[in-house]
Amino acid sequence: MKTLKLLLLAVLIISFTSQINAQTADEVISTYFENVGGLENIKKVEGIKMTAKVNNGGMEIPIDITQLKNGKQMTVINFQGKEIKQGVFDGETLWSTNFQTMKAEKSDAEATANMKLNTNDFLDPFIDYKEKGYTIELLGNETIEGTDTFKIKLTKEPITIDGIEEADVSFYFFDVDSFVPIAIQTEIKSGPAKGQTSEVTMSNYQEVEGIYFPFSMTQGLKGKPGQPITMSSIELNPKVDDKAFEFPEEVAPVAKAEVVPVTKDEGKN
Repeated sequence: MKTLKLLLLAVLIISFTSQINAQTADEVISTYFENVGGLENIKKVEGIKMTAKVNNGGMEIPIDITQLKNGKQMTVINFQGKEIKQGVFDGETLWSTNFQTMKAEKSDAEATANMKLNTNDFLDPFIDYKEKGYTIELLGNETIEGTDTFKIKLTKEPITIDGIEEADVSFYFFDVDSFVPIAIQTEIKSGPAKGQTSEVTMSNYQEVEGIYFPFSMTQGLKGKPGQPITMSSIELNPKVDDKAFEFPEEVAPVAKAEVVPVTKDEGKN
């Protein structure tokens, strides 16, 4: 009987602790939204265009990143006088420009399906996360680049990798003082870096029409030097022509009409 009572007590403690963690995670997210401009204001944003420069081996490459609430998005790289589109999604088709052939190529069905799952994450995956079927969990505190943070695990809808359904999990690190995220870590599921952890760090939050956004970011692998991205401007609710997202279908060249010479005798007839 004593053993049973202890077991029940342990179960109650675990259950209570889980509830506290869930509530605390919600409080972190709630304070975060409040500090960056308010959840209702964020929900009113219909689109965003970020103008930035990527530092690639000392060379600064201009890029424009456009994301719309309806799921459409694209990244335009300005390189050597050419505009190269990457990660373009029009709501149905995902495509990018092949750097070698400079021709547009559609992504496979699996990558497109995974992209569709993420279209409801504008501007932030934590917006209405419960309604989307996501879960969050506070895992405690962790120091990131000398800053004490709240570590929150975000689990979204499963994605499909090589025909196998896998969990879509990311770890967000929120500054314990400002409650803004300063890092995101995600396990890479495919490609040459499969099994490693990608890391995005954010800093230099600035206000844009009442909402705060990070103007400095670094993308790369955890524990290795990343690729710095510096925003020069962020525009809310930009006007973008839907045709900018459309896959550029190749037009077959018009065949030249064959010219048949006319002889003098044929001309007389």
